[in-house]
Amino acid sequence: MALVMKALAAGANVTRAAVAAEVGLTRATVSTLVDELLAAGLLEEQGAQRPGTVGRPGTVLALTETGPAGIGAEIGVDHLAACAVDLRGRVRARAERPAANRGRPAGAVLGELAELTGEVIRRAEEAGLTAVRTTVAVPGLIGPDHRTVLRAPNLGWEDVPLDAAFPETSTAVENEANLGALAELWLGGHDGGLADFVHVSAEIGIGAALVVEGRLFRGARGFAGELGHMPVRPEGPPCSCGATGCLETYAGEEALLRAAGVSAGRGPALKAAAVAGDPAALRALEEAGAALGIALSGAVNLLDPQAVVVGGPLADLAPWLLPGVRRELAARVTDRRWRAQDVVISRLGRDGVLRGAAYSSVRTVLDDPATWIRNVSERALTEPSPPPTGSMSCSSR
Repeated sequence: MALVMKALAAGANVTRAAVAAEVGLTRATVSTLVDELLAAGLLEEQGAQRPGTVGRPGTVLALTETGPAGIGAEIGVDHLAACAVDLRGRVRARAERPAANRGRPAGAVLGELAELTGEVIRRAEEAGLTAVRTTVAVPGLIGPDHRTVLRAPNLGWEDVPLDAAFPETSTAVENEANLGALAELWLGGHDGGLADFVHVSAEIGIGAALVVEGRLFRGARGFAGELGHMPVRPEGPPCSCGATGCLETYAGEEALLRAAGVSAGRGPALKAAAVAGDPAALRALEEAGAALGIALSGAVNLLDPQAVVVGGPLADLAPWLLPGVRRELAARVTDRRWRAQDVVISRLGRDGVLRGAAYSSVRTVLDDPATWIRNVSERALTEPSPPPTGSMSCSSR
């Protein structure tokens, strides 16, 4: 069942015969699985295959627009957000609000986020969707149980459990950079596929994630990707981590704003200053791009990825950052076949983390549809049946 679901998630205009060819099962077996998935409401039929195909046209299948929904929640230093996506990865409900979360008690942050998430779940239910799980994106180190934030320095959190904060669904917690990379893998729309890449994004800090052969690389302890604390100029300014000259001190949002002389409006204001040709903003972005290129050249030489993907808020600033990034990569990457176009700007931008969180939740159904079907059946058996339409109570007689 999972093979069938993933084949449909990866393509369009897909028939039973195409699924059978893709997954290596017989047409009869695939037809039986498809019938069961249709009966469970996880698939839908969309009519005959378009003209021009060889042989008798088959019926086109698609993942359902109703049924399971994944919930994503994001904790930023200055905002909270939540969204719901369906099996196709489309956003069906979204809510966001500004919030000054740095140094704020974790309980207050989580209470407000739970309220926002509950609003999104209710709107998703009105659209015929059922929430499967909530995945919370956090800018910090996550415990191996994916229920605890071990350390989030930009929030001021240490050892904060999150699993009990969202009672409406089961909950998982994930590092925001990892979710941004997974969103790029699943939803980035790269023609021909992109299975080996370094994804880099930044807000207050700078995070990176590595995808190898279509899988997230976590490292031995689960903390891979701390690109922001790679030293680019060891004699440089002190960093919050205790070292000096880290990438974050040159290309993190606060460092950029300080160098550009922008005190309000954060990223959008910095972009506006760059568009207007402000010399301080352009100088800050040029220096940040060069620092980012130095750090990324080490990653490229070590890992030999297909591409570097620039995502998150960095994508908005890419026109001014990328010249410095590409110049440093060209000068420092040992493989001279590395090209400027191997640095890619994410189409998901700032929404990548939130959409990655939501889609990682609904992918639990793609990975194991049989469990979803069994759980739905068990709920149907235990929930009381509604009274027949038009029935009368004793008092109405």
